[in-house]
Order: sequence, then structure tokens, then C-alpha cells
Amino acid sequence: IFAAFAEKNAHVMDAPVSGSTIGAQTGRLAVMASGDRAVFERCKPVLDAIGDRVSYTGEIGSGTVCKLVHNCIGYGIQAIAAECYTLGVKAGVDPAALTEAVANGAVGRGIHFSFVFPETYFQGKFDKPLFPVKGAHKDVGLALKLGREHNVPMAIGNLVIQELTAAINRGWGEEDARKAMLLQEERAGNIRVRVPENRK
Repeated sequence: IFAAFAEKNAHVMDAPVSGSTIGAQTGRLAVMASGDRAVFERCKPVLDAIGDRVSYTGEIGSGTVCKLVHNCIGYGIQAIAAECYTLGVKAGVDPAALTEAVANGAVGRGIHFSFVFPETYFQGKFDKPLFPVKGAHKDVGLALKLGREHNVPMAIGNLVIQELTAAINRGWGEEDARKAMLLQEERAGNIRVRVPENRK
């Protein structure tokens, strides 16, 4: 479509949004816009009227890639959350107390995306651990043991412990837990997910 419109001297932008129906109703949408940069700058006032967080992602099509990555992360979190919430309740914790505790913790506050990943994984800096691989391995291992005790399937949790075990076997046990993410980078063909300091 982009090329066909360009032949007619018309412009196309790929600009998927995220925020669900409530975001659409309140104007709190993230807009992931891609295409010609000059066209983006010209259209930005319109995009600003659609959402409160507008980002330029690059060449045409990259906005859709970002949306797919975003949603896959979100539904991956949903799947592990289902495992862990059911584990907590079956282990005897009141659901209201459990969900409040999780919401008040680091995961619930969203610091992985606002601080932890930007300071570790996105910089490739793991030698000053916020929390070491071996500590993460211990905690996940204890959660899985609890799952076995209460007969709660933990399929995704078991994948997590495999990654952390592989990281320890690389000799990374004392480094930041995010270093285990390098294993997937290797499997993907040595892709590097690094963000310049001025873009954090």
C-alpha cells in the first residue's frame, strides 16, 4: 500500500494504537507511528489528538512490529500471572490480599520497564546486579516447589527456571538476573537489544 500510494504522490503512515477501549474513550492511547519522518512530523498534531503518547518507530511497518511485540509481552505476562495467582490462592492466600501485595511490589509498579531493563538489559550492563541470577533462580525454584506441593501446573515458571539454570551454567550466577535474557538474543541470531543512553 505504501509503495502504491507513493506512486500517486500520496502518503501512508502505519500507526497502530495501544490502550484498549478505555484508552480510546479517555484519549489515553499510545500511538506507534511509522513511515516517512517528514510525514510523521506533519501528521503529529493529528496523532496527538488520538493519543497521549505518540512515538515514531521508523520505516513503514515498524509500528505494526512494535504493536505485535507489545501485545505478545502483555499476554505473556497474563499467562505467568495466571499461574502465579492461582498458586498463591491455592497455597492459602486471600485473593484480595494477594493481588494487593503484587500490585504494591516491583512488578505491580512497573519498574522493570521504567527502570530495571533500561539500567541493565538495554545497556548490556550486568556486573552491578540489582538482583543476581542465583537469587532469581532460588526464588523461582521455591515458587515451583510450592506449585508441586499444591498440585498447581507451572508450565511457564518451568521455562523460566530453565533459562536461569542455563545462565548459572554459563557462570553468570553473580551477575544481574537480566543477563539471562542474553540467551534468547543468542538463539535469535545474536541480536542485540541495546538503547543509547540518551534514548532511555
